[in-house]
Amino acid sequence: MPGGRAAGIAGAGAAGAPLRKIAELDLPGPPGKRFDYLAIDEDDNYLLAAHLGAGLLHVVNLATNAVVKTIRDVPGVEGVAYIAEGRKVYTANWGENKIGVVDLARMSVIKRLPTEEKPDGIAYAAPFHKAYVSNERAKAESVIDVRTDTLVKVLRFDSETGVPQYDPVARKVYVNLQDRNTLVVIDPATDTVVGRYQVDGCRGNHGMAIDAERHRAFLSCEGNDTLTVFDLDTHRAIAHFPMAKGADVVMFDPGLGRVYVACSSGAISVFQMDGPAHFRKLQDVPVEPKIHSLAVDRRTHRVYAPAEQENGRPASKMFVFEAVTD
Repeated sequence: MPGGRAAGIAGAGAAGAPLRKIAELDLPGPPGKRFDYLAIDEDDNYLLAAHLGAGLLHVVNLATNAVVKTIRDVPGVEGVAYIAEGRKVYTANWGENKIGVVDLARMSVIKRLPTEEKPDGIAYAAPFHKAYVSNERAKAESVIDVRTDTLVKVLRFDSETGVPQYDPVARKVYVNLQDRNTLVVIDPATDTVVGRYQVDGCRGNHGMAIDAERHRAFLSCEGNDTLTVFDLDTHRAIAHFPMAKGADVVMFDPGLGRVYVACSSGAISVFQMDGPAHFRKLQDVPVEPKIHSLAVDRRTHRVYAPAEQENGRPASKMFVFEAVTD
């Protein structure tokens, strides 16, 4: 009920909660339309928010929590990645099965790259000048040369592809094969698959975050609402924790050792890493339902979550939380 939901969200700021809501801002565009991935451009101090249902990309100034620009012409935008080379943004546009190239200086789409069915998450491997796009329904991973904005290779799999991540320490790209409960490893030097590992205890590994320094991957297993911690050295699952229903995007704050999972049932599931082998669940923090995504600013430890409804009514908002520590 709306009244109970509002009371729960207010309670998220109570003593003992690991997140406290500190701000909210209205976003342009029609209310009640789904949001998807977020990314942070630390060079310009921007938050980039994909408004999937509205076909918009919102650019928010993190210093002022003000919308700088809303970029149109990104139909069905899901994935979003800041590409430091060229100061641009890649958008995965499901509505046209293309990758949009957004020039941040012009704040407009300057190019479209054909890709395959349902482009979703994007990983940027800066040292290799490449971006990796999961074409979820096509069971493929597209490789883009970010210097020329051209497609250079397509890797094909026997499963829908979930969120990809680049590991700057191992210098590898990880991709979830969500139908197979498997994690694959791509060498961006050769764009070949160099590892394929079963994730025990996980069904439907879609979302992923990486702790590169401690060689850990955090996987949201949508099929059994479980957060799985995967050891990237031994290639095995080492911990499992229950999450709220509807788990989607996972984010990691390396400074605090915090893992956050956006759960569309109406919670952000929060976990703490006390060491490479020690993890614990903190809380399912109540938020509005249908929140599928979030972003963490590792400099301020703030968490950003876009909402398509508030108190039972359609909305177009961004909620800002700060981390609460002992």
